[in-house]
Amino acid sequence: MHDIRLLRDQLDHLREGMRRRGKLEELAPVLDRAEALEKERRAAITEVEAQQAQRNRITQEVAQRRKAGEDASELIAAGRAVGESIAALEARRSAAEEAVQQLLYELPNITLPEVPEGDESHNRVVSTWGTPREDGASLVPHWDKGAELGILDLPRGAKVAGSGFIVYRGAGAKLVRALMNMMLDVHTGEHGYEEVWVPVVVNRATMTGTGQLPKFEDDMYALNEEGMFLIPTAEVPVTNLYRDEILEVSDLPRGLCAYSPCFRREAGSAGKDTRGLLRVHQFDKVELVRYTTPETSRDELERLTREAETMLERLELPYRRVLLAAGDTGFSSAMTYDLEVFAPAVGKWLEVSSCSVFTDFQARRANIRYRPAAGEKPRFVHTLNGSALAFSRIIASIIEHHQQPDGTVRLPAALQPYFGRATL
Repeated sequence: MHDIRLLRDQLDHLREGMRRRGKLEELAPVLDRAEALEKERRAAITEVEAQQAQRNRITQEVAQRRKAGEDASELIAAGRAVGESIAALEARRSAAEEAVQQLLYELPNITLPEVPEGDESHNRVVSTWGTPREDGASLVPHWDKGAELGILDLPRGAKVAGSGFIVYRGAGAKLVRALMNMMLDVHTGEHGYEEVWVPVVVNRATMTGTGQLPKFEDDMYALNEEGMFLIPTAEVPVTNLYRDEILEVSDLPRGLCAYSPCFRREAGSAGKDTRGLLRVHQFDKVELVRYTTPETSRDELERLTREAETMLERLELPYRRVLLAAGDTGFSSAMTYDLEVFAPAVGKWLEVSSCSVFTDFQARRANIRYRPAAGEKPRFVHTLNGSALAFSRIIASIIEHHQQPDGTVRLPAALQPYFGRATL
C-alpha cells in the first residue's frame, strides 16, 4: 500500500509509477477518485476544526450568560446543532478515508528507477551461468522420462485431484524430500536463515498484508465458509509473522526460510504450458523472506538473489538472471529478478525463482515497523522474498538436463548424499 501522502503531495510521482507499468490508462479512474476523496477528507477535517472552534465559542458564551443569570437556551440549541453537524462531518471524513484506503489497495507498487519501462519484451538478461544443452531434440521430455522411470504419475494425480496436480512416486517422492532438505540445510547452515514451519491456511488479513488480496482473489483457493485461503507461497504467512508488531533496529536485517506446498488456481492461464510440471496447481517450494531497513534493502535484494543462484549452481543447472521490466513486475514488487533454467527437451527457459524487494509496500499493508533508535518514531520495514527454489520446474529441468545416454538421470553431486546413489 502507498503512503496516503503521495495523493496529497506527489500525485504526479504516483501517476508516473503507474505509467511506467503500462497501467496509467487502466488506473486513471482509481487515481482520480482517490484524489477527489482525499480532497473531500481534508475539506471535512478543515470544516470540523472550524465548527469545533464555533462550538467552543458558544460554550464559553453559555457559561458567561449563566453566570450573569441570563437565558442561554438559544445558544444551547445552537451548540447542539453544531455538535450534530460535527458528527455528520466526522462520518463523512471517516467514509472518505475508508474509501481512499480501499482504492489504495488497487494500486501496484512503484518500481525502482533502474527497472526498465515497458512490458515483458523489455525484460533484460543481466547475467548467465553454465551452458544449456544443445541436444534437446534427442532428449525425452520430462513427463515421458518421469513416467518411464516410475517417478511421475500424472494420470493418477489428475484422477485423485484434477489436471495440474502431481503424484511423485518412489525416487520421485524422495527427490522432493531431498530438494527440501538440501535447500533448508544450505539456507540455515550457510546463509544464516532461521527456519520456520508455517500454516498453509491463512486468513484474509494475512493475504491482504502481502498483496494477494483483494486484487488476486480469483487466483486463490478459498475456504469460503471459514474466510480462509490456501497459501500461494510461504511468503504470505512468513511475512505476516510480524504483522502489527514493532521490531528493534538490532533485529534487522532478519532472514526466515520455510518449506511449504503452494496452491494456485492460475485463473486465466488455461491452455498455457499444461504438459508435465510446467504449470501446476500445487507445487513445493522453499521460500526466503527478509526484513530490513530502507537504507539496505537494495543491497539485500542482491544478497537474496545470489543465495537463490547458489542453489541452482549446486544443482548444476545452467541459468540466467533476468531483470523484469516495470510492466512485468509483480503487483507488490518494486524490483524483481527472475531466475530461469533451461529445459532442453521442452526447449524453454523456465522461471524457477522470483526474487523481489517490496520497499515498504507490504509493510504498510501489514503494519510491520521497526524502531530506529530509543525514543524515535517507528518506521516501516522493507520486505523482500525469493524462491530458493520452486521444486516442480527444478525437477523438470533435472530430468531433462541431466539425462544420460543409458536412459538414467544423473543426480547432481549436492543431492547424492540425500539419496545414497548417483542416478534416478
